[in-house]
Amino acid sequence: MELQKITRSKKTAQKRWYDDACGTALALEFVGERWALLIIRELLYGPRRFGEIRANLPGISANVLTQRLESLEEAEIVVRRRLPSPANVQVYALTDWGLEAEVPIREMGRWAARSPRHDPLAFMSTASAMTSLRTLIDPVKAAAVKMTVAFHFPDDAFVARVGDGEIVILRSDAPDADVTFTGDTLAMRRTIYGKEGFDGDGLLALAGDRATAQAFIDLFTLPEKIAS
Repeated sequence: MELQKITRSKKTAQKRWYDDACGTALALEFVGERWALLIIRELLYGPRRFGEIRANLPGISANVLTQRLESLEEAEIVVRRRLPSPANVQVYALTDWGLEAEVPIREMGRWAARSPRHDPLAFMSTASAMTSLRTLIDPVKAAAVKMTVAFHFPDDAFVARVGDGEIVILRSDAPDADVTFTGDTLAMRRTIYGKEGFDGDGLLALAGDRATAQAFIDLFTLPEKIAS
C-alpha cells in the first residue's frame, strides 16, 4: 500500500502535540487530554445527555466537558444527535469508530487494576461497573455457561448475556433474566469482586436462582497486584 501524507483540513490543521508517526502518538492526540477516555467510557452503552455524562464524572466542570466533547466530535469519535419526539433532547453518541475504543479502554483498565494504587471502593459509574465486567470476565469459565443477568441500579438498568466465552452488555431491562441483581455499584463490587455474598447489608439483592447467581459471580476475579 502506498503511503500518503494526510491532506490538512480545518479539522486536522491544529498544532499537534507530537511530531511522531506512531499510531499511539496520534491516539494521544485524540484521547490524551484529561477526561476524554472517561467520556468515551460513559458512551459505550448508548447515547447520553450532557447532564447524564457530567453526573457520572464527578469533578468535571461543564466548561471542560463541553471542550472535550467538541474535541471528540472533531476527531470523529463522538457525534451529536437529537432524539425524536417525545424526547426531543440532544444527546452524544459514539461513532462506529469511536466504539472501537472500548478495547484499549478495557485493556488499560485491566493493566491499571494491578497497581497497589487502585482503589476498588472509590466512586464508580454504572457504565464503568459494566465495563469492569467485560474487562475481568474469565473467558475459559464463561465458555462453559450460558445465562442472562439483569442489573437494576437506582437510576439505570443493564442486561448481561453470557455465552460462548463472552459477555454482551446492553443498557436495557431484561424480563427474561435468569437472575436479577439490585443495588448500587459499590454493592456490585462487594458482591462480585469482594465475594461477600448477596442479600446482606450493602450487598446486591438477588431475585432468581442462587446457583446461577453464584456461577455468574465466579466468572470474575480482580487481577493480582504487582509486587511493590
